[in-house]
Amino acid sequence: MNHEIETIHFYHTNDIHSHFENWPQISRLLCNKKQEHLIEGNACYIVDIGDHVDRSHPFTEGTKGQGNIQLLNEAGYDAVTIGNNEGITMSKEALSSLYKEASFDVILSNLFEDDGSRPDWSLPYRIYSTAKGTRIGVIGATAEYKAFYSKLGWQVTPPRENLKRIAESLAEDTDFIVCLSHMGINEDEKLAAECPGIDVIFGAHTHHLFHEGKMIGETMLAATGKYGQYVGHVTVKFDKDAKKPMQLDAELFRMDSVKSNEKDIEKVNKLIQLGKKEMEEQVFFNPTHLAQNLFEESPLSSFFGRALIAYSQADCALFNAGIFLGSLDEGWVTKADLHALLPHPINPCLVTLDGSELIDVYELSMNKDWPQIEIKGLGFRGALMGAMIHERLYKNRHGQLFAGNREVVSGQKYTLATLDMFTFGFFFPSLKQAEKEYYMPELIRDVLGWYGTEYFKE
Repeated sequence: MNHEIETIHFYHTNDIHSHFENWPQISRLLCNKKQEHLIEGNACYIVDIGDHVDRSHPFTEGTKGQGNIQLLNEAGYDAVTIGNNEGITMSKEALSSLYKEASFDVILSNLFEDDGSRPDWSLPYRIYSTAKGTRIGVIGATAEYKAFYSKLGWQVTPPRENLKRIAESLAEDTDFIVCLSHMGINEDEKLAAECPGIDVIFGAHTHHLFHEGKMIGETMLAATGKYGQYVGHVTVKFDKDAKKPMQLDAELFRMDSVKSNEKDIEKVNKLIQLGKKEMEEQVFFNPTHLAQNLFEESPLSSFFGRALIAYSQADCALFNAGIFLGSLDEGWVTKADLHALLPHPINPCLVTLDGSELIDVYELSMNKDWPQIEIKGLGFRGALMGAMIHERLYKNRHGQLFAGNREVVSGQKYTLATLDMFTFGFFFPSLKQAEKEYYMPELIRDVLGWYGTEYFKE
């Protein structure tokens, strides 16, 4: 007996992080492939798995991410989910209006308003029907950064549990289920094992890469790494009589091997210029050149340290000199200048510590190897750690540590202003468990801008 087989194509991207250097080629590839498959009479869907937006790029910052949405529209995307860069580096207002011009669906099952209602810009799932009548359920979820989402006025719920529940509820109404998962590889593997009703999991967040997919049971995992270096393609041969996939194949297209032309380079440069133009607004007048130094204290680090303490009212501050990607010139400082200087989507944080913990943190920060360490991730968009800068945190000539004008002693409480990336436990394990307050949605560049405005008031 001959079974009717339908071919369905999925193209997927993830963790672009506003790396637009290959975007013209990606967009062209996606548009051409979609047209090609439609001419063949085959269904084709294009999806993005989050972190397309990254506020470190001038175009994204200048357009509040809405420029990214325009690019996704032009490339013909059908559905996306959000990553933590859309979710927690943007204010609630900015995320709520991010997708207002989107011509695709935002599939997101585990993010809610404070009152428990679902945001009007997202759907928990969507069922698409191909021209031949195959019903494809698309579900999606993002990583659960509870402390950050709640601070911004969102409720985020456990993603894997949400996805399993929705997949099971869609079993009767769909022939095939795909998942847009910005949870990371470990969670994807658990989901595949626990929920065999999902046929394909498109992954993200941990920047993992599968050249030919990865099978767990009968579920395929597919992922394209990061920064638009690859575009993924999953081909489904669907047996319409047996109502199940007969074959799943995954491949990657390496984007630096796709020919670019002068127009592509022009397009990428134009995005940067557009972003900078949107950020021409003057923030404050800087009367004197503030030089940066990667390996020791500098006029710029001192100015920023004072800004952190003034903003948080902390006893002392700790941060790394590698956050400054340049110096601050004399004259009017614009939003574009602040963005170029501190492009990181990093929030300030106030940590409350016992004296003994603060002494431990100080001693750890004196590690002579750290300044040369390359940092990747954690919101950091520079290269090297640079020197650890201590503002109002110092030892006197007798070797006693002081925070401001108070000696640091065990049993007393002290407040330390620092960067959120130091509270995740990689460098300072004690800061992960400590009592802390994240300032959101303010990024460290906003704090510098605020201080400049206050400090240089006429």
